[in-house]
Amino acid sequence: MSLIQQIQTFHRVAELASFTQAAAALGQPKAAASTSVQALEAHLGTRLLHRTTRKVQLTQDGQAFYERSKDLLADIDELSTMFHGVQGLAGRVRVDMTTGMARHAVLPRLPELLALHPGLELEISSTERRVDLVREGFDCVMRAGPVGDSSLIARPVGLMRMANCASPAYLKAHGVPQSLADLASHRLVHYASTLGAKSVGFELEGGAVAMAGAVTVNNAEAYQAACLAGLGLIQAPLPGVRELIAQGLLVEVLPEHPAPPMPLSLVYANRRNLSRRVRVVMDWLVEVCAAYLA
Repeated sequence: MSLIQQIQTFHRVAELASFTQAAAALGQPKAAASTSVQALEAHLGTRLLHRTTRKVQLTQDGQAFYERSKDLLADIDELSTMFHGVQGLAGRVRVDMTTGMARHAVLPRLPELLALHPGLELEISSTERRVDLVREGFDCVMRAGPVGDSSLIARPVGLMRMANCASPAYLKAHGVPQSLADLASHRLVHYASTLGAKSVGFELEGGAVAMAGAVTVNNAEAYQAACLAGLGLIQAPLPGVRELIAQGLLVEVLPEHPAPPMPLSLVYANRRNLSRRVRVVMDWLVEVCAAYLA
């Protein structure tokens, strides 16, 4: 196996944290993947991975080599396809986004992209947690809210207008709030990315109103489901609840007091080069998500 193939195998093992899964993804026997990484470690003169019977983790040298060699593999990919044209795109692109964005915006239109580029292989992670873009091997991440990490590049996609919602059953039982003062007699479904964190309350431009609530969730799907079940008010991005409002399953309340719009960005690592296939997928994601927000 060539040095480049050894590096590619190492990357797959590092990203999946498993020799078994990496070998299956590469169409190799597990022993071949293990031997390949051992040969690479011998060539470099350092251990790249900590191996136990339960998991595989990058060493400090392994993390540094992973990040530096990612540019090398991108350059090789660019060289191997530079004369193919945009229609000849092939290879894997790994992205992360919220479950709602994947379900409502990206997956319904994904056949369009794959029809143009049948050689592409997309790995789409859908999670509400903030993934470690570099450590977990993502090419790009669709992220709502402030990015915060100055080492990453954030490409603005648009602003998500927020909507205050409640179920018809909840409003029948508790009445429709007509002003902020009415919130004192209402309940809020609390959202916290980490359970146990203090709730911000009912968010407004420039502040928030503290509200009672019996339920706290850490997942967007559960947040919406709690509202549908009549457990209280929620403040959610309008694109994700637009269809439920149109169907009468949710009702928008206090539209004159929305939460601040939430920025949506496409985030990627500040690497020297991005492969052509990653650039094309990123451009497509920006186009699709911007249309979804409109």
